[in-house]
Amino acid sequence: MIRIRNDSCAARICRPEAQPKDLGTGREVSLDRKPDSFAPLRTSSSLRSAAFRACPEQREGMTRPAHELTRIRMRCVGKTVAIVALILFANRALCGGASEPGAAGKVVPREVMERIYEQVKTPYKYGVILTGENGANVDCPSVFRHRDRWYMLYNLFAGKGYETLLAESEDLLHWKPLGKILPFRDGAWDASQAAGFIALQDHRWGGAYGLGTYDGKYWLSYVGGALAGYETDPLAIGMAWTDDPTRPDPWNRLDEPVLSRDQADARRFESVTLYKSNIIHDEARTLGYPFVMFYNGKGPDRECIGMAVSKDMRRWERFGQGPVIDNGRGISGDPQIVRMGPVWVMHYFGAFWKPKAFDTFACSYDLAHWTQWDGPHLIEPSEPWDQTYAHKPWVIKHQDVVYHFYCAVGDRGRVIAVATSNPLDGRDGRIGLSD
Repeated sequence: MIRIRNDSCAARICRPEAQPKDLGTGREVSLDRKPDSFAPLRTSSSLRSAAFRACPEQREGMTRPAHELTRIRMRCVGKTVAIVALILFANRALCGGASEPGAAGKVVPREVMERIYEQVKTPYKYGVILTGENGANVDCPSVFRHRDRWYMLYNLFAGKGYETLLAESEDLLHWKPLGKILPFRDGAWDASQAAGFIALQDHRWGGAYGLGTYDGKYWLSYVGGALAGYETDPLAIGMAWTDDPTRPDPWNRLDEPVLSRDQADARRFESVTLYKSNIIHDEARTLGYPFVMFYNGKGPDRECIGMAVSKDMRRWERFGQGPVIDNGRGISGDPQIVRMGPVWVMHYFGAFWKPKAFDTFACSYDLAHWTQWDGPHLIEPSEPWDQTYAHKPWVIKHQDVVYHFYCAVGDRGRVIAVATSNPLDGRDGRIGLSD
C-alpha cells in the first residue's frame, strides 16, 4: 500500500523498501531493522495523470475547433492547479510541516509535547543493572539489537581514563560484560580516553533498534583524548568501525579526530572540549546531508548541544552558528535522537540549571530548531543508588515497554540503572517525579 511519508517534503510519497541496503554501496545487507521503512517515490507523473483524469473534456475535445479547444484548455488549467494545490496541501498536513522550508523554526505545540511525554515517561525505577569490577565507574549506556540479542556499549573508568566495553542481554534487564572494544593505545591522540557510542541505529520509536551500515561497516563515534584523568580537557570526537558489532574485539579507528576544539570553525560553546555524540542516518536529507551528529561541547561557562553533518562518516562539518540546545548555564548534554512519526525527539540530560542532574527531552520538525520540554523530568534523583545524579539517557521502546537506561551516581558509586514505563519482575518501584 502506498502512503504519504510523514518526514518527506510535499510532492513525495513513499513505498515499502524491499530490503535495507548499505548506506554507502546500495547493496542489500542483513540489518537488524524490519523491512518496513520507506523510500521516496517521485510523484510528478502521478500528478500529471491525476490532473488529466480529472479533465475528460480535454481528451474528448481534441477534435473540436481551435477556439473551443482553447476554452477547454483554460478550464483544465484551472482544474489542474486546484488539484495540485489540494495534493500538496494534504501532503503538508500529513507531514506536519517537517522538512518544509516554511517549517524552519516551527515550534512543536504544547499538546504534542505532552503526548510525547506520556509516551516516554518511565515512573518505575527497576534499579541497578550493571556495575564495574572492583568498584570501577561505568557510564554512558547505548543499547542496540543484533539478531536475537541486545547489546550495550558502555564506558569504564578505573582511574586512568575512559575505555569502551560491550555487554549482552536477552531481556534488557540482566547484562553480561563481554570485553573491551576501545581500549587504551599508546602514542595516539586518544591514548588515555576512548568513550564510544553507537551510530546509525534504527531510530524509529518502537522500531527494531538494529544498527545500519555505511560502506559495509558498522560505526561508532567516541570521545578521545591523550591526557589521563576523569574527562580531562581537551577531548575530541573520533570515529571507529567494525564488521561485527557483537564481537568484543578492538574496533578500527580513524587516525585523527573528526571534530576538535582546535579546528578553525569551532564555535564558542565547544571552545574548551567536546563530549558525547549521537549520529543518525536521515533518509530524507532534511539538512542536505545523510548523516547528522548531535554532540555537547563545553565553552567558557556552560555546556550546550550542537550539530555537525557528513556525507561519508569520515569528514564532518559543523552545522549552524551556535548550539541547538542552550539552557544558559550548567550542562545540557548527551543527546539521543529518536523519531516519533513527524516529530524528532532528543533525550538529553540537564544539570545545575535546575537542581541536581536529570533527564529531559526536546522536540523538532526539522532537526535544526528544537522546542524544549518544561514539564516533569523523565528521570531525577530519588533512590539511594541515584541520589547524587540520575542522568545520561538512552531510551527505547520494546514490546510496549519503555526502557530508560541512565547513569546513576549514589551509594553504589557510578553505575548503570534502568527505569521502565511498567513495573517488571514483580517490582513496583514507582517514584514520584517533581516538576
